[in-house]
Amino acid sequence: MRDTASILHVDLDAMFASVEQRDKPSLRGRPVVVGGIGGRGVVATASYEARAFGARSAMPIAEARRRCPAGTAFLAPRFAAYRRTSRVVMDLLAGVSPLVEAVSIDEAYVDLAAAGPDDLGVAAVTAAAAELKARIAAATGGVTGSVGAGTSKLIAKIGSDLHKPDGLTVVAPGTERALLGPLPVTRLPGVGPATEERLRRAGVHTIGDLAQVPPADLLERFGQAHGAALYRLARADDDRPVVGERETKSVSAEETFATDVADRARLGAELDLLAAQVGARLRTAGLSGRTVTLKARYFDFTTITRSTTRAQATDDPQVITQAARRLLAEIEVTGGLRLLGVGVSGLSEFAQDDLLSLLEPPPAPAPSEPVEQPAPEPEETHPGWRTGADVRHDEHGAGWVWGSGLGRVTVRFEGPDTGPGPVRTFPADDPRLHPADPPDWS
Repeated sequence: MRDTASILHVDLDAMFASVEQRDKPSLRGRPVVVGGIGGRGVVATASYEARAFGARSAMPIAEARRRCPAGTAFLAPRFAAYRRTSRVVMDLLAGVSPLVEAVSIDEAYVDLAAAGPDDLGVAAVTAAAAELKARIAAATGGVTGSVGAGTSKLIAKIGSDLHKPDGLTVVAPGTERALLGPLPVTRLPGVGPATEERLRRAGVHTIGDLAQVPPADLLERFGQAHGAALYRLARADDDRPVVGERETKSVSAEETFATDVADRARLGAELDLLAAQVGARLRTAGLSGRTVTLKARYFDFTTITRSTTRAQATDDPQVITQAARRLLAEIEVTGGLRLLGVGVSGLSEFAQDDLLSLLEPPPAPAPSEPVEQPAPEPEETHPGWRTGADVRHDEHGAGWVWGSGLGRVTVRFEGPDTGPGPVRTFPADDPRLHPADPPDWS
């Protein structure tokens, strides 16, 4: 732990949903849910308007539909738009410090000390963080970020989450344990539902309670590694450095469930979303890989991995999903999983599948539906007409798919710099309508 609050954690607020609201003016101020919009899909991100009704990440889409009111927009992810926004933010952070650790597409640590400023006092750090937040919002067309600053990565991460959205928390050196004390134990990394329940049965509810537990008791209850980590973190003892660019050996994504999941359909849907995230990260980095790995953790923290290696490298989410689903079929899930992950390793800088795909028929199109009328999704007639997808019409210009099915596609013509636009419906095979790149918001 440092003696200055010189580590920042920057976390973009509901990034996927925020980008959708930026690019689609008619959705601003409305509930927006991004994820797998089919019947077995899961939520990737919910806007804060949707969270007010109980929608949250990793929730089944069907449950989110039940919770959210009519008029909620359910959109398929547009990873190209999210990657473009992420690159702008990461470039900004690189201008603040030469030492930036990108954790995911929407969050990163920044080491202010590596930039060599003379003043790293609380007032100076607060001013620098506030300026950075303003620059992020301006550069991304209004996508906000919450920032935490502290003497360690733990404190910075917790700080960024305290006052979302658009929050700023600078934790002064020496006040870390006072900050952590009243917070629930679930704020600590590694404390999921199972650990929380075991601590609750022992009368431990807050981080302050946990800090009072003798280390021998934690080691006995949770084992050497987990018990020792809980003991350190409850006392704000974290000396992990900010790690900049390094050779990427694997790309992965994982999800810890709020409750253990035994339903294979739900797990398969979660794999689809994780594979999409991994594929997006591979393409952002210009990488592909041959080995697909499935990670599964049970309620008792037993963790297993299963891998399969392909003849050709890939960055295709569908290929990754198919491999991961085959691996999932080989493991026992009756007792439920608390964590599921997908990774790709054996990386190279090209994807042979890109060439092979030219010789193969296109995959079956995914289902879609009108945004404002949740109902069973009709079959699409064009793979580009997924709800929320960017399109361009030769006569009417740029817009996005409001809904499709039954041989028709409905488009709302608007963009980041327009007001809410008109809605028009066309035959799904209209030659004047084309898939398009994400709009430019600058």
